[in-house]
Amino acid sequence: MNKATMTLGIVAALALSLNGKVIAQDSDHQMHHTGNEVPEMPQAVGSGMIYENSATDTADDAAQAAMNHDEMNHDEMNHEEMNHDEMNHEQMNHEEMNHEEMNHEEMNHEEMNHEEMNHEEMNHEEMNHEEMNHEQMNHEEMNHEAMNHEAMNHDAMSHSDRAVMDTDALRDPHAYSSGYERASGPYALVSQRQVVLADEATFVGVWMDRFEFVDHEDGQGAEMEGFAWLGNSYRRLLLQTQIETVEGEVEEGEVDLLYSRAVSPFWDIRGGLHRSFGENAGRDWATIGFKGLAPYWFEVDAALHLGDNGRTAFDLEVEYELLLTQRLVLQPRIDIKAFSEKDIELGRGSGLSTIKAGARLRYEFDRQFAPYLGVERVKRFGETADLLPLSSSRVETHWVLGLRFWY
Repeated sequence: MNKATMTLGIVAALALSLNGKVIAQDSDHQMHHTGNEVPEMPQAVGSGMIYENSATDTADDAAQAAMNHDEMNHDEMNHEEMNHDEMNHEQMNHEEMNHEEMNHEEMNHEEMNHEEMNHEEMNHEEMNHEEMNHEQMNHEEMNHEAMNHEAMNHDAMSHSDRAVMDTDALRDPHAYSSGYERASGPYALVSQRQVVLADEATFVGVWMDRFEFVDHEDGQGAEMEGFAWLGNSYRRLLLQTQIETVEGEVEEGEVDLLYSRAVSPFWDIRGGLHRSFGENAGRDWATIGFKGLAPYWFEVDAALHLGDNGRTAFDLEVEYELLLTQRLVLQPRIDIKAFSEKDIELGRGSGLSTIKAGARLRYEFDRQFAPYLGVERVKRFGETADLLPLSSSRVETHWVLGLRFWY
């Protein structure tokens, strides 16, 4: 050989040797991340190239064992360009990896295939979850069903990164009252509650529903119906009276001493004593009944009276208030009375006795003070009509002028 040929041969040999080392290092890195077999190393034979496996396999194994992952600079590696799908995570030794020095913020977790990762073999206890940036992780795309939460050590996880609730921003329950409480403060009494609701207090009142002058066919008369009460919204003691007079003489009268108790928002049940009297006699009864507001705003007052010798009486009053204006009110009213036994002394027969139906138009200067005028039709039935004097009529029409008030 001449000198030129020898020089070219030495240069080619050196180039192939250097190229083989570079390819071997690159193959070692690729085998670490993919777990796949590295392509065969080319070797020069004469002027051509051939593949030889035995030498490269030995070199790859030796290179992989000699890799020190602690000294690798993962920050400079471009994980975005790595093909994580082809990496065999099962063969990786995650225990020896230093996850604390890895920069998880630059990793693209969205493109990672978490379904193929074996979370059971990962050592979550040694992972530092405090330094992980969970805000940038897309938990919606993670397959939590495939994760084995039983193998995870949740006690070792630090939840200290959760936002601490600002207790100062919570509503103070006493702020609306400027700090005053029910049982303390400058307005609270030592031995008495400071706050008393209206339905807990005891009140006294008088209600005069009808105080009117009546133009009878037999002359002038007057009628009065009202009650006085003592109690609260739920329990009351009532003294109730209704009296009719003609020419100064009492024609018919009733007095009740009742105990009333609310059984629902619109109804009261009542019980007590009832006294009825007329020109010639009087009767005592035990009474039970109810009063309240029926559907469609009808005011109902019903009572059953139980007397001696099997006597019973039934009284029903129904009223309705129609507001023509806020102050002008039309009040239709009907009153029905019936008795089980004839009582000649009181002028009442058995069965249906009397029906009174009429209407009163009042003007409320105030809710507590309202004059009115009206007309009322009275009809007596059966034995009650037969007991009337010959000069009296079964049907009468009364014109009334009166006053309604309460305090």
